[in-house]
Amino acid sequence: MSAPALIVVDVQNDFTAGGALAVPGGEEVVPVINTLARRYATVILTQDWHPVDHVSFASQHAGRRPFEAIALPYGRQTLWPDHCVMGGAGAALHPDLNIPHARLIIRKGCERMVDSYSAFLEADRTTRTGLDGYLASRGITHVHVCGLATDFCVAWTALDARRCGLAAAVIEDACRGIDLDGSLEAAWRDMAAAGVKRI
Repeated sequence: MSAPALIVVDVQNDFTAGGALAVPGGEEVVPVINTLARRYATVILTQDWHPVDHVSFASQHAGRRPFEAIALPYGRQTLWPDHCVMGGAGAALHPDLNIPHARLIIRKGCERMVDSYSAFLEADRTTRTGLDGYLASRGITHVHVCGLATDFCVAWTALDARRCGLAAAVIEDACRGIDLDGSLEAAWRDMAAAGVKRI
C-alpha cells in the first residue's frame, strides 16, 4: 500500500479570522496542519480562486443575500459573500501556514459560471481538476483530507476521492465547519455512507 497523500483544503485568509467568509475557529487548524504535514511526503494544497464576478457571489444576483440558495444549470448553489478573488489578499494562503515541501497547488472555482468545492471535480460534476491523474501517476491510492470548511470543500473533496476510487479519511481536529442549517452533521453522515473514515 502506498503512503497516503495529505490534501490541505483552502486554508486561506478569507476563511480565517477577519476574512470575508471566515469559518468559526478556522485559524485554529493552521498549527495542527503544520505539524501533521511533516509526516507526509506528498502534500497537496488547494485554493479557492474566483474571478471578481463569480456566479457564487450573492453580489452578482439582484435582490439576493449571502447564504441563500438558487438553482443554476448544474444544480443548487449556495450564494456566498465575495471571497477569495483571484490575486487578492483574501485568496492568499494563511501567512502562518508552513508547508514548504507541498508539491502541488490546485486552484478551484476559476470559471465564472461554475462553482467548485472539491479538489477533484467542479460543481458541474464533470470538469476535472487533474488531481486524480496526478495521484494515480504517483501510485497514490489513499488520501487524508483536512482544512476548511469541513461541511463544504473538505467533504466534497473526500467524497470525490472515493468516487475516483481512492481510500479517503478526514482528519477531524484539523478541520473546522461552517454548519449552515445542519450542513456539518449532514456532511459527516454522507461521508460515512461513502466509506470516508473519520480520524
